[in-house]
Formats: sequence, C-alpha cells, structure tokens
Amino acid sequence: MYWLIGSLVVIAMMGTLTVADKVAIPTELFSIGLASTSGLFILLILFSIILLTLTQCHVSSAINHHTSSSIFKNAERSSRIVKYFLFTILAILLVAGSALQALVAHHKAAAAEITDPIRVQALVRIEGLSDSVYSPSADSGYRQVAVLTNITPLVTELTPQDLANSTRDYIAKNSLSNNNTNRSNQDNDSNVTYRALLTAYPKGASTDATLSNLNNLQPGDTLFMSLALAPLVASDQAVNNASGFDSYRWLRGRHIDGSANILAISPLTVSNNKASLNEASHQNPTSDSYLERLRLHIDIGRWQLRQHFYRDWSAQTTAEQQAKAVTLSLLTGDRSLINRDTKDLYQLAGISHLLAISGTHVLFLAIVLGGLIVLLLNQLCPALYRYIPRWQVRWWTMIGAAFIYALFTGFDVPAARTAWMLLAIGLVRVTLLPISTIRVLLALAILMAWYDPYVLWQAGYWLSFIAVALLLKYDDTLHQHSTAELAGPYTNNKSTHVSTALFKHALRAVRRILKLQFWLFFTLLPITLILFGKASLWGLVVNLFAIGLFGWLIVPLNLLAGLCYLLSPMVADSIWSLVITIVSSLHELIGWLTSLPALSEAWLYTPVSMAILLMVVLSILPWLLPRGLLSRWLILPPLTLLMMTVYANQQSLTIVPTLYVLPTGDTYITAALLTYPTVNKESSNWLFLADHRPASTRTTPNSLTADTLSASLEQQLGSLSVNRLESVIVQSSSAALTDTLTSDNQRKISSTNNSELLPKTVIHLGERLPISRYWQAGRSEHWLTFQQAYKTTSRVKSQTNISAQNCKQGSVWQLANGDISIQAMTGWSQIGDTSVWDCTIAIDSRTPIQVRRYNAADPLKSSPINPHLQLANSYLNDSRTDTSRSRLILDTDTHQRVWQMWSLLCTADLADERAVFKNTTWLGHSTSQVTADVMVRQSVDTVMTYDNKPLPVALSLNTLDNSVDIEAVRPQE
Repeated sequence: MYWLIGSLVVIAMMGTLTVADKVAIPTELFSIGLASTSGLFILLILFSIILLTLTQCHVSSAINHHTSSSIFKNAERSSRIVKYFLFTILAILLVAGSALQALVAHHKAAAAEITDPIRVQALVRIEGLSDSVYSPSADSGYRQVAVLTNITPLVTELTPQDLANSTRDYIAKNSLSNNNTNRSNQDNDSNVTYRALLTAYPKGASTDATLSNLNNLQPGDTLFMSLALAPLVASDQAVNNASGFDSYRWLRGRHIDGSANILAISPLTVSNNKASLNEASHQNPTSDSYLERLRLHIDIGRWQLRQHFYRDWSAQTTAEQQAKAVTLSLLTGDRSLINRDTKDLYQLAGISHLLAISGTHVLFLAIVLGGLIVLLLNQLCPALYRYIPRWQVRWWTMIGAAFIYALFTGFDVPAARTAWMLLAIGLVRVTLLPISTIRVLLALAILMAWYDPYVLWQAGYWLSFIAVALLLKYDDTLHQHSTAELAGPYTNNKSTHVSTALFKHALRAVRRILKLQFWLFFTLLPITLILFGKASLWGLVVNLFAIGLFGWLIVPLNLLAGLCYLLSPMVADSIWSLVITIVSSLHELIGWLTSLPALSEAWLYTPVSMAILLMVVLSILPWLLPRGLLSRWLILPPLTLLMMTVYANQQSLTIVPTLYVLPTGDTYITAALLTYPTVNKESSNWLFLADHRPASTRTTPNSLTADTLSASLEQQLGSLSVNRLESVIVQSSSAALTDTLTSDNQRKISSTNNSELLPKTVIHLGERLPISRYWQAGRSEHWLTFQQAYKTTSRVKSQTNISAQNCKQGSVWQLANGDISIQAMTGWSQIGDTSVWDCTIAIDSRTPIQVRRYNAADPLKSSPINPHLQLANSYLNDSRTDTSRSRLILDTDTHQRVWQMWSLLCTADLADERAVFKNTTWLGHSTSQVTADVMVRQSVDTVMTYDNKPLPVALSLNTLDNSVDIEAVRPQE
C-alpha cells in the first residue's frame, strides 16, 4: 500500500508538471490562500502522519480481531469501514495535494521567468561555482548561475569603462545615510529580479580580453554587466537539439529563469564576498541569513580549492590537466575543469557516474569521522557515555559530517539523500518505530519531491533513489542466502577446513560482485535509456574494476588529502600527486580499451516506450519479490516479448525509405540521412552535409566545431541503427581544399562559410564509422594533405584515409537494380567562381521517400516534415506518364548564379525527365536563391525547408496557374 500511494504521488506530480508546461493555466487558480509551497508542504506532511497513524491503528485492530467478542463484531466491522473510508479520502487528498504542490511550483517558476529577449544592464551577484571556466585556448566557455537586479534596458552598447562608472555611481548612492540606504533598498526590492545562467564563449580573433577576468569572480561578488537576456527554450523544442538533451528541464530543475549572454563586464566590483556576508548579517539577522552565510563560506572554500588546482594550468599537459580535474570533481563535485573529451571517455566506458559525488563519498567520510570522534572520546572523555550512548555520539557526528560535506559538494541529490537518510534512520532507531529502511527511502524520496517538485526532472534523483532501492533489495536477498548457508550442516574437518575456507570465501566474494554488477546494470538499463537515450554496454565490464579502484583507493586518498589540506597543504599536495598519477594511468588504460576494434560498437541505442518499460518490470518482478512467491521461469514470456519488441523497433527504422533531417545546433548547417532498404534486408545509408549561410547576407558566425558536430551525428546515426555509410556528400565547397582560387574568391568563401567545418567533420566520422565514398563540392586537390595535417593536429587516432571525389554536375550513383539513383544537378568546379560550386542533389527512387525531422529524444517518433507549400499542380499532371518513380531534390545554393548557370546548361532534357517522375519534392533552406522559373521547370509539387521557415519564392507558385501563362514559363517540348 505504501508503494502504491507513493507511486501515485510521484505520477501525479510528474503529470502535473508536464501538462502545466504545455497548457496555459489561468492564474486565478492560484489566488487561494494555499498557494504557498511551504504551507502545502507542511499540510502534506500532516496528511502523511495521519495516514500512517490510521494504518497502524488498522493493523492493531486486525491483530485483536480474534479476541473480540461476538457482541462487538458489527461495531468493529463498521469501524473498519470508516477507517477504510478515511484511508481512501486521505490518500486521495494526498495525491491531489501533491499535484497542487507541483502546480503552484510551476506557477511560481512561470511568473519569474524571462519572457522576451532584451539587452540590459544589470547588477549581477555570483551564486555558487561556475559550471566551466573561460579559456579561449581550450575553446571553453563560462557558465555561471547568478542573481540579476537593478535591470535597465540598454539604449547603446556599453563598454567596460561605462560599467565601471555605473559601479562608482551605485557605490556613492548606497554610501549615503541610513535613511537613504533604506529607501534605496525599498526601491531595489520593487525591481525585477531574475536568477539566470550567465554564458560567455570565445569568439575567435574578436574575443574580448576582459572576459578572462570572469574566472576570478568568487561566490558572492557583485558587479555590473551588460547582458543579452533570453527566455528558456521550451521543452518541446528539444527535438531540434543535436544531442536530444532537454536543456529546458535541466535549467528549470535548477530554478533558472532564463539565459544571459555576457556582452561586457565592469572591471570594478560593487562588493566582494566579505562585504556581502557583513551586509547580510546586519540587514537580515534571521536563520535564513545564517544559512546563506554558511553556504557562502562553503562556496568560497570550494572556489579557493579550485584555484589551488588551477594554478599553472597552462603549463601542464592535457593528460595532467584532466587527471587533476577528475580529482577535484571527486572531492567537491566541481566538474568545471573537465573537458568534453574526458567526459566522453567516461561515458563510453560507462563510468560517468563515478565523476559525481555519490552517497559512497559522503558515507565514507561520515563513518571515518564518526569513528575518529568515538576513538578520541574513549581516550579523553569516556564519562560522556554515561549521559549519551556511544552509538548516538557516533550517529550525531556522522550526521554533522554528512550535511557539511554534502553542502561542500553543492548539496546535489545523491549527497543530500545520504545525509537525510542518516538522519531519518537514526530517528527511527531512537523512536523504535517499526519502519524498514526501504520505506524510509520511499518517504525521503516523496518528501524531497514535495519540497521541490522540479527535482523530479533531475536524472540524479531517479538514478540515486532507484540504485539505492536496488542495493537494499539485493542486500536483503544476500542476507537470506547467507542465513540459509549458516543454517546448513557444519563439518569440523581440520584438514580441509583451513585449506578451503579462504578459497570458498574468495569465490563467494567474486560471485557476489559479479552478481551485483549484473543486477545493477540490467535493472538500471531501462532508466538509463529513458533518461539519456543510450547506454554503454562495456560499462558492465569496466565497472568491475573501476568501482573498486575508485571506492577503495582513489576516493579514500582524495578525502584524506582534503582533510590534510585544512592543516598542511604541502602534505595534501603530496597525496594528491599520488591520486593524480593513479587517475592518469586509469585514463590511459580506459583510452586503450575503448580504442580496441571490439569496443567500436559499445553504445546501445534503443528508444524506451512505456510498453518496453512494462515488459522490463514484468521481467525483473520475480527477482524483486520474495524468493518462492513467483517462479522465476515466468520471466521468459515478457523477456522474449521484450527482445522481439526491441528488434522490431530497430527494424522499423530501416523498412521504409526515409530521409531524416538531423539537428546540428546551427540553423545554417544542415545534415540529412537517407536510409534506403535493399534486397538483402540491409539499408543503403547516405549522409548529406551542407552550409547554407548566404554569401550576400551578414549572419551570426558559426560556433560549431567539427568534434562537436561529428559526435552528435554519430549518436544520431547510432540511434537509427546506422553502423556504416555508403557515402557522405558535402554539398558546400571549401576553400581550404584548393589553392587555385584568386584571393578575392578565397576571401568570399571563407567569410561566408566556415569552409573547413564540414571536411573536418567527415574526417572525424571516418574515425568512428566506415565510409565507402566521399563526394565534396568544389575543388579538392589538397584533400589528402589537409586530411593528414588535421589528423596530426587534432590527434585523430584513425590511420584510414578517405578518398574524395568531386561532386560536380552530372555525377551519378545508382543501385544495381535501379531502385534508386543519386545525381548532382549543379556544381561546376571547372569554373573559377566559387558561387557556382554548390552541389544540389536529386534523388530518384521507385518508392517514395518519406522526409522526417529526427526526434533526438525518441527516434521512433520522428515526425514527417509538413510541407510549407503544396503547389496547385493541375498544370503538371497532363505531361506525366503513369509511373511510380519519385524525385527528391536537396537544394544547396548560396548565390543565384548557381541556378542561372543551370538554366543555361541543363534544361535540354527536362521534357523527358518531367514525364518520368510521378511527384517531385523540393527540400531546401529558406535562404535559397532559387527562382520560380527553376521550380516550374522541375515540376515541383511539394516544398519543404530544413529550418522550418517558408521559402519566399515558393509563395508565388501557389497561384501560378491563375496568374501566369504556364506555357510561357514551361520549356518548349
């Protein structure tokens, strides 16, 4: 019953947050007095206490049922009915109150969020540690949570000196008499306040040198900045995210109201952390201010420890840097120094969970400190035990250490859960309540959700509580087996007992470790796939030695060094040197293991639906229930059905010819994957890459890197069951691959396109996937030299070279049976003008190709792209024969000269081609320079765009048959 009510509470809260996030809810619903999360939280706790008390009373009456006389049977039956009725009412109120708590939390978050993009000047107070450091050399940006006040819209662009003048004016204004200060504070209280995520990224040669000072900002520092505020990206827009990462839920879970891109910062600060502490203590001497001051002291200590690790950072090798970064992360939970390559390495090895501060870290430190305190008291003050039991002294010490260390590591869900679990279990022991540990865990999970409903959107919440619940279940099962073994017959044979005891004990320990690893891996696999969309299969192997290495060697040494740092930093540095050496060696070992060919298929991409999750639960249910209650052979039907469903889902992605438009993170960079099934039940996979940034329009510079783009493409291809590519076609030219251009042409192509991005992406993809052929638009005589040079500078491990062919007009590839052919419609690299090098592709197939927009969160739910225009094509059907062939045109042009050249050279055979195709679909970018004449000559039926914006020239074609003489624009046959 406890689990049923707890599950209903969590489901109600998650459903409420999801619905409220998508449906506008009238604000009048929140005008009631209960619209307070703290009031509802207390009320829900009271309902829970009454419900638990009622349950215990019900149990007592059930126990005394047989001792009751027959005279009171009817009264007892009536009382039971009343109890059941009250139990049902309280359960309903508990679930409804939980939903209301989530609704109120959503309303408060929605009321405080940034709604419109605007440039402002604001007073910024740094809160906590930054998520990353600003480093142009490492291409690392700055991300920091901050509180914004004194917000005023920008009229003109401000310089750092202007912001310094604003700082002096603000300090002078707040240095007046107390009355003026109080009045100023009242004015500030009426001002809008936002909690935003500050961001600043290097911008190549135009990078502002003053932004490097961001790394010197401590928690509590206050200064003026000019910012570009932007609202949070809606959750339903995660489909356009290259990795499928739902940034909206991640930011909302951290109670962030919007993003703020840093434009300029003041070189002067209004106050440092010490002034903030004094100001908070004098103006607001409440318990909240004391907690804030304690939290600020702890954050400053964490920042100082990061600066200790960050000393002489540029003078160290990348391997040394990342070993130190991981060491710092294992001590304080600060991942700001870990680069993308190290994170990917841990993800591929399936041990990224070891980078987080887990309950093991907190519990280990609490146990050590508790034991030390008891040991000291045994020697110095044993009389204390007359008043306080020894276990309570150890318990209070462990609780204090757990909460302080949890605060020191950011009080994330795993650390907070451990600290609260210690407190709750101790209270249960003191009060002698008959409550099991698993029920304490359930109660704690619900209490954390009531206190902060948005914690349900954090992956750490689910992984932490589910993993601990599974460990508790495994421990109960192990205890039952151990009891059964001890109850067995004992033979006191001295000749064999000593010789076999150690062997049996070691064998039993190995079996337990293997069983525990398999148990956790397979039970957490569905949750991992739901939360992250992929799982590393080799984590099952790597975790066998990595968990022991971290848990029994690296983490204890790291914590010991952290304690020594408080007394002697030199001793701490010596211990940290040993830890860094061990971590560096581990990185080399994992890097070698993951580079083996056998580990190339390490990722499991399987979309998890509710049906699959239900089958997984049914499969593990006999193992979760007490042994003997259900036969474990019953797992075979749901397990078989699960395997068939997963296989069918994977096959469904390649049964129908489909072109998936893949998100890249840049509106001008496009990627499309064509999967076409062949007769041998495999699919021919083609990847099309293009840069549509127009030559005549000034646009935002491209911030993508080849490593980032290739990594996201690899993940998307893996989720679509693509393990090899028939071909990669880069439809945009690159000036880096040729030197046969005039300086003016090179300047044009370099300024309009990040021309090296797509060829570098192909090199990275070639390291991860087999590529049979590579078509490159424009000239590419220096491709091999460029490929070798980039592999050397970027440390690409693959030694396989990819041969490049020119994608030029007339190039054709087709299947042997003629089901599909791919040809280049444009691209004249023999002409010394880069504006005519772009390569538009025509895909002709017997089976119509579906065009879908890839859904990174669930590839099975990739939705068809709605055409922006379905042309009124009555004038097209009269010249078409009865045929099933279809044409899909992938347009890439950055200049109108491409189609002018096509109109001059390639319209002779259009009359015969138009009679071949039943329908023609046009897929291009909204910035395309194509003309209406070209679309009419191509007999285009449907127009779609990569960026989901209308194509201007296509708007005039819908009424073409009414306003234009078709015979005038149609080529003469």
